[in-house]
Amino acid sequence: MPFELVWTQEAASTFDWLQNEAEASIAARKKKKKSKSAKVEGLYKQVVKCIGFLQANPRHSGLKTHVYSKLKNPYEKNQKVFEAYVQNRTPSAWRVFWCYGREKNQITIINITPHPD
Repeated sequence: MPFELVWTQEAASTFDWLQNEAEASIAARKKKKKSKSAKVEGLYKQVVKCIGFLQANPRHSGLKTHVYSKLKNPYEKNQKVFEAYVQNRTPSAWRVFWCYGREKNQITIINITPHPD
């Protein structure tokens, strides 16, 4: 059974921005009749894929999910926050930071961002 996704305002804002940028890039590319996609289009596609895997199975091997201790859980300070890979072996590779929600079968997307150093 897939998890229900809950989004923080910051994560939803980043996702919406990526989606808008990718859609604008696709429209501009089609208008100019170019076939090569922009980086933002690929990034958006990777984020969507990561979120899909996360919703279906947070332990999916492709996510390389592990505990990330530099962020605090928005619900309970002593609970864990996890990091899932959107990209790997890429400078400033993007990550999805998440935690289990307040309810059973919920995942909260805390943030979507390039990996902080």
